[in-house]
Amino acid sequence: MTPESTTSLPGAGGGAPAVWRTRGGPASSGRALTGLLLVSPDGDTVVRGAPAAAAGAFTAALEAAGVGPSDRVVVALSNDGELAGPQWAHAAAERAQAAASVGPRGRLRLHHALESLGATGLVITPTGAMDLLARLHLEFLLDPLDLGLRHIILTGEIASRRTMEHLASEFEADVTEVYGSPFTGVPLGWRSSEADPLTPIAPDALRLASLEKDELLAPPYAEGLAELAVVDGDTVLRTGQVARVPAGDAIPAPAHTVGDHVLVRGVWLSLERLRRALGRIDGVSGWELGLSRQGTLDVATLTVTFNRESLVGNPMWRSRIQQSLKAVTPITIAVEVAERAAETGAPGTVNDARGHHLGRDRTALAP
Repeated sequence: MTPESTTSLPGAGGGAPAVWRTRGGPASSGRALTGLLLVSPDGDTVVRGAPAAAAGAFTAALEAAGVGPSDRVVVALSNDGELAGPQWAHAAAERAQAAASVGPRGRLRLHHALESLGATGLVITPTGAMDLLARLHLEFLLDPLDLGLRHIILTGEIASRRTMEHLASEFEADVTEVYGSPFTGVPLGWRSSEADPLTPIAPDALRLASLEKDELLAPPYAEGLAELAVVDGDTVLRTGQVARVPAGDAIPAPAHTVGDHVLVRGVWLSLERLRRALGRIDGVSGWELGLSRQGTLDVATLTVTFNRESLVGNPMWRSRIQQSLKAVTPITIAVEVAERAAETGAPGTVNDARGHHLGRDRTALAP
């Protein structure tokens, strides 16, 4: 399966041509795109900006979350989520009393912003909300109820189990998870409980796709794994996010990722770019990217194996690797060095202790 292939959309009246793309595909067409473009923090993905009509999707998501005219909404999204932050705020300003996109900031400053603006609604990533809650309890010694939040909207990440229930209990707020396009951030579906499937905002835009071939699935779905896909005209964008689908008509929220990108702290990290960057450094014979969610936030650690013992304790080589990582991604990745050298080269691997990433080969996951 290539980053870009052409097939046909089922039920499109004689087989309308469709272009299928993965996250590795859109960047290659960036020079051909016109108008307002959205570029991921690492420059790996380039797509057209959401049209004005997409504003209705943000409004629909806010309405589903219960946000009303008396609310004041703060949008605190970082990294890839920043692409949609202003759109969330603009839609909230139209529906609520006031809205602001404050972008990424430390939890103490976020708490100050929430208090200063008198926020009753918060749009944030699941781990961001859990980290704020943990710091309120453990560092600030503050009661979450004192913030007065009535609505919490989670988006941009795969939430840990019981996140929604925990936040709802601690803040005594309505918690809604919104699934947004990983390319533009435009809301595609929502749910108000972890046990619920997604309620599509635009049913024709959010679909399930086969992992084995370029084919959209039609309900009723068979039980198994399927990839969420975004349909935009005659283009199908594979999101790289996989759901465990029960038999029936519903589309579940994604629980996993697949392909050449992993999702870390709301940012898509290209494994291929990581491989190329490390391949330019003399002496690297292998590497493992370890991912975990220790406490509330994702942690990424790169363990590098050198091909000769003289490099194992060399601080200059470690520094070279750290600088290379900064050129690949805005995510902070800790660097560790394997204690023993290995002359024989080995392909890089991913060890995702979160249980999110299922592998780089989609077809290997098909039943």
